[in-house]
Amino acid sequence: MTQPASLVAIVVVCLATLVVGSYGLRISRRTSDFYVAGRTVTPWRNASAIGGEYLSAASFLGVAGLVYQRGIDMLWFPIGYTVGYLVLLVLVAAPLRRSGAYTLADFAELRLESRRVRALCSALVVGIGWLYLVPQLQGAGLALRQVTGWPAWIGGVVVAVVVTLAVSAGGMRSITLVQAMQYWLKLTAISIPAFVLLAVWRSDRAAPALDPGLWELPSPDPGHGLYATYSTLLALCLGTMGLPHVLVRFYTNPGGRDARRTTVAVLGLLGLFYLFPPLYAAIGRAYAAHLPPGTRPDSVVLLTPSLVLDGSAATLLAALLAGGAFAAFLSTASGLLMSVAGIVDQDLMRRILPRLAGGDLPEKLGLRLASLVSVIVPCVISWLLAPVGLATTVNLAFAIAASTFSPLLALGVWWRQLTTAGATAGLVVGAGCATAAITASILAGPAPSGWPAALLGQPVAWSAPLAFATTIVVSLLTPARTPPHTSRTLARLHTPEALTT
Repeated sequence: MTQPASLVAIVVVCLATLVVGSYGLRISRRTSDFYVAGRTVTPWRNASAIGGEYLSAASFLGVAGLVYQRGIDMLWFPIGYTVGYLVLLVLVAAPLRRSGAYTLADFAELRLESRRVRALCSALVVGIGWLYLVPQLQGAGLALRQVTGWPAWIGGVVVAVVVTLAVSAGGMRSITLVQAMQYWLKLTAISIPAFVLLAVWRSDRAAPALDPGLWELPSPDPGHGLYATYSTLLALCLGTMGLPHVLVRFYTNPGGRDARRTTVAVLGLLGLFYLFPPLYAAIGRAYAAHLPPGTRPDSVVLLTPSLVLDGSAATLLAALLAGGAFAAFLSTASGLLMSVAGIVDQDLMRRILPRLAGGDLPEKLGLRLASLVSVIVPCVISWLLAPVGLATTVNLAFAIAASTFSPLLALGVWWRQLTTAGATAGLVVGAGCATAAITASILAGPAPSGWPAALLGQPVAWSAPLAFATTIVVSLLTPARTPPHTSRTLARLHTPEALTT
């Protein structure tokens, strides 16, 4: 059944994204404008933009769905999502900005002075970006189908078209403005209905009581349950440090101090947002212990207004939530597309297009074509694969990022003895182990149980340490492969800007 108010809210969000993004078309003139917004983004605006792109479908819909379905144990997810920025703040935020790189692949080439390592990092950025993009497109289809009854693929196409236009308009200049706006839109969209629904629920004496089973801590599990929890936390903490669309935002700050201030502000903004998804889970469980057949737990946020209220009030609150959910898909997808398109443009388009055209072409053309190419593959994947839980899907991207870029960045910034061979071996081992384990877990389905299921489904507790160990051991065995300008590069990463100007 079509909900016109919700559909109008989604259309308004899409139009606002295009209008704000079009402003970047007028102020983006140089390459640095397209890739890093001219490195002039203030900490507060950058923190809002990071919050906008980081709070994805997994945060807006998935966290509430997990808490609704499995109880308080799933609060580890928002805690882990937030703590990941603390790890990033302590280890790599300021050095990344001082590197002067445009992309993560640029940083890898600067630190290790190797085109081969750059190519490997580029492939991983594209893979992680696509893996993270798929649930955004699927989540958009879920939200649009919920309010219109249309086929799920339409929502994914809408998001793909809107973010491609926004990225093509002005690159990072456009995306920064869009994402900063969308953070506050999402916070408004999730908080106002939460306050209204909570007030109605607590003031109505006939309202159902809170389901006590929702907030009961799970029974202590001497086996794989505890392992899975710690592995998930490790994936979220280290994975944040390796997400390409998160890292690229730190290149937009004026300096290293601003990058640290940005991260501190992000911690506050994320903590504020994550107060609300558990409220929807609690209210949803109170009014509906079981969702209608065929309804995914991820839909509980969008369904809660109709469970508590009737008439126009429920319609308006549902419309606000639908608009906020779509803003989550658009902001995260735009950041992901920007990071992937930047790699495709630098490592592919700039080599192929001049040869095909018989001469140089405008730089903006390459990025715009790269944006189009980068969005087609995840669109096709999202249509072909049946969606799993949104938060679960995003966790897969965190697992691969934690097992690959986390060792590279941490050791690359802080360990002088890192070699090209060690970095390559660590990336290959980390990516291979995490990908193989997750693929095996998905293909095996629900059949495996116990330790095999835990080790395959949550591999970071062993794949990330293995990647770190591999990188260190191989580096110690190949001292001759140490980049010749390591000392100069590390001095650049750790010297405050005030001492170099």
